[in-house]
Parts: sequence; C-alpha cells; structure tokens
Amino acid sequence: MAGDRPCGGGCFSRRGFLAGAAASGVAWTCLPHLALGAPPSGNRAKARIRLVFSHHHENEQGKQSEQGWPYLGYDHGKMRKEVLAKLQASCPDSEFLPAVAFSVADAQKILQEDKSQEIDGYLSYMLGGWARAGQTFAAAGKPTIYVGDLYGASGEVLVAISEAKRSGLKAFGVTSSRLDDVVQAVKCFECLKKLKSSVILDVGAAPGALGKAIEQVFGTKVLPITFEQLDAAYKKADRAQAHELAKKWIGEAQKLVEPTPQEIDKSAAMYLGMKRLLAEHGAQAITINCLGGFYGGKMEAYPCLGHFQLNNDGLVGACEADLQSTTTMLLMGYLVGKPGYISDPVVDTATNRVIYLHCVAPNKVFGPDGPTNPYQIRSHAEDRKGAAIQSLMPVGHVVTTLKFAPERRQVVLHQAKTVGNVDDEKSCRTKLAAEVIGDVEKLLGLWDQWGWHRVTFFGDHKRAVRQISALVGFQVVEEA
Repeated sequence: MAGDRPCGGGCFSRRGFLAGAAASGVAWTCLPHLALGAPPSGNRAKARIRLVFSHHHENEQGKQSEQGWPYLGYDHGKMRKEVLAKLQASCPDSEFLPAVAFSVADAQKILQEDKSQEIDGYLSYMLGGWARAGQTFAAAGKPTIYVGDLYGASGEVLVAISEAKRSGLKAFGVTSSRLDDVVQAVKCFECLKKLKSSVILDVGAAPGALGKAIEQVFGTKVLPITFEQLDAAYKKADRAQAHELAKKWIGEAQKLVEPTPQEIDKSAAMYLGMKRLLAEHGAQAITINCLGGFYGGKMEAYPCLGHFQLNNDGLVGACEADLQSTTTMLLMGYLVGKPGYISDPVVDTATNRVIYLHCVAPNKVFGPDGPTNPYQIRSHAEDRKGAAIQSLMPVGHVVTTLKFAPERRQVVLHQAKTVGNVDDEKSCRTKLAAEVIGDVEKLLGLWDQWGWHRVTFFGDHKRAVRQISALVGFQVVEEA
C-alpha cells in the first residue's frame, strides 16, 4: 500500500516473473472455508422492475391482429409468458411487474399508475409494432433498458438505442440472441437497488464532499468510524476464534515468510473486529486509513489479512480510506460478483505492461465460489511490519481496471491481459503484471486527474460498466 508516493526504481528483478499458479508448483484448488457465520448484513434487497412488453395490437387470444413484424397471427401472449418465466428464474434478486403497451398513450398510463409505488427501473421488451413505450419511459427520466426481439423489433430498438446515446438519456439497449445478455443487463437494476441500501464504514477519515456525493448518486450511506471504535472492536475479538482463523490462513498459504504466527493472530483479531463493526452498523464495506492508523500507533495490527478475507467472502475491505475505490468495489461486486483488487499501478512502456501493486489482494478473483490461487503471507512492504498478502494471481486472463468518481459522474477504465506475477522486494507485495489492451502511452495522460489507485477485476466487464454508467448518467473515460 504505497499511498500517493511514486514507485522508486525498476519493478522487474532478474528473477523475472512467477507465472502464477503454474510457476509456483501449487495446484488450483477450492480450499475448505472456515465457518465464521453468515456475512454480516448480507444485502438481500430486490429490485422492483416494471417489465413492459410492446408490440402490435392483438386479439383476445393474445395473437397479433395487424400486419407487420413478427407476422400476422404471432402469439404475443405465449412469448410474454415464456420471457417472464425465464427472467424470473434467472433473476432471483428482481421482482418483475409485467404490463403491455401498444402505444405512447399506454406507456404514459403506466407511468401515471407507477407514481403510487416504488419502481427501480423499466425493462422495455419490444416485440414489434413501434409502440415507442420504452422511449416514453426514458424521456420521462426513468432508468430504462431496451430489449429488442431480433426478428420483431430490430428497427425500433436500434433507433431507440441511438436516440438514447445522442440525447444522454438514462437508457441503453440489448439486441442479442442470448438471454444471458438480458439477464446481465437486469443486474444493473439489481446492483443499483443494493447500493441504495448499503453502508460503507470509513475508519479514521472524514467522508466529506465525496461521501455526500456517493450518497447522493447511489444512495449508499458513508458512515465515519473512529480509530477508537475500531480498537474497541479489535479488543473484543474472541482470541480463540482468531487463533483458529490464523491457523487456517497459515495452513492454506504457500508460505509464511516474515511474520510470526502471533502476528497472524493479531491480524485475525483485527478481521473479527472489522466484522463486528460491519454487523453492528448493517454495513457491507469497510475502508480504513490504515497507514495513518498504524503509523500513528492507533492500530495494533494492519487490516490487510482482514481485507483479504472480507473480499474473498463477497464483502468489501478496502485500503487507505479510499472511498472512490471502495464504492467501485461495492458496485462491481454487486454487478459482476467478483472482488476488486485496489492497486498502485506502475506503467512499463518498454514491455507495454502495467503492473498492479498492493499489499492487499484477494485469492478468489473469480468470486467467493470460484477457485483459489496461491498466496504467501508477508510483512507489510513499506515498513516490514505486521502481516500482508502476496497473491499469485492467474495469468492469461483479461482484466478490467477502473474507478468510479461519483463527485464527477465519471468512470475511468482500461483493460489488459495478465502475464505474470513479479517477484521483487521493492514496493508492495502483490505485483500482477498485465499487457495493456490498447495504447500504453495513453495511460500516462490521466493520473494527475484520477489519483494513483485503480481497482482491477478479472474478466471483460467493459459492457457492464458502460451499461450501468448509462443508467446513472456517468461518462466512461477509456484511458488506454
């Protein structure tokens, strides 16, 4: 965790790369999970989605009574039932409220009726007929997703998508033969609903204007917590349970390098203290001014291993009281189900690579139920004290690195493909190297505007980021 200081010297040693799990000689495995109870205040909020089917007029049997796409006599009623059943089965965190619109007037009636209830978003499922129902919802300022049946409403959905982009509406479209693409789009509504009922604990720092912006844009509450509150929770931790967790961490590690087992016990007690605070405040994320707290003698242990465990469990533990990165981790966790890896990136133009460095990293980069990758337990890099994580992450994968800035209504993003884990004693412990997809020189142009930190997620999530950004009115800035 290098704060805002530049990385001195080269970051490649003559030892080169440890090529992830392959080079370590440790097989990928799903390690047993120590029973520590259910995640505190797991967010079960459901999105209430108005699902509006629009198409030509139909007869009493639900069949198309006018000429036009798909065709005269097409069974709209059957199609509506099939789509609704598939969405309900695939989107358990959504409640769908179905309706039918043949025209703009019908859409306006639906809007009027919805004034008396909470609707989190509009899913406009176009089957044909140019009813312009979805466009009516979007024009009214409602977050709207257009879905076009490929051989029934392709013309309408293409026009609607273009209009939305040009007009800056909170809307985007899906025109795909895969239902999974519609399901992923619906997760945007689910994500935003969960953010509205989420709490971030900000330890040892003042949320200030950024905290207010997060609450205003996403509805997420940012709650300041003092070091004294954290220390009290740390001291209340069950030391026997902490010892068992410490043994688990050590047993699953590839290697325990600098720290003593007693130091790992302290890290486990810090994790239990953080978990206590999350439960007490109904929170899903915690970020700590760790450097200030530890250097100032206000914390007995670094929170690095605790963050490691929280992120593996599907919650958020974030470094250095970085609220932008914390919000990004929380949002993307809801959206794609994977933990984020905060880093201080180092750019190497000689190899077209970016190296993501930090002393906190998950080893379940594909989500809580995914495979694990090897890790070592190290001291914190800068002061050689405490305990931290060196995660040897998998190679050969596309990663999406980004950061949301609610106060600016922007998100910055680039992508790369992982190529190795750098073994070098300088700077932070985990060093994931990736080959930039795009122009590495362009990466040098925005660091003064966005700060050093970025958050990396395994997988190609560019489309998902663009989609949710459209619904909240954010500009996507591609930095490579």
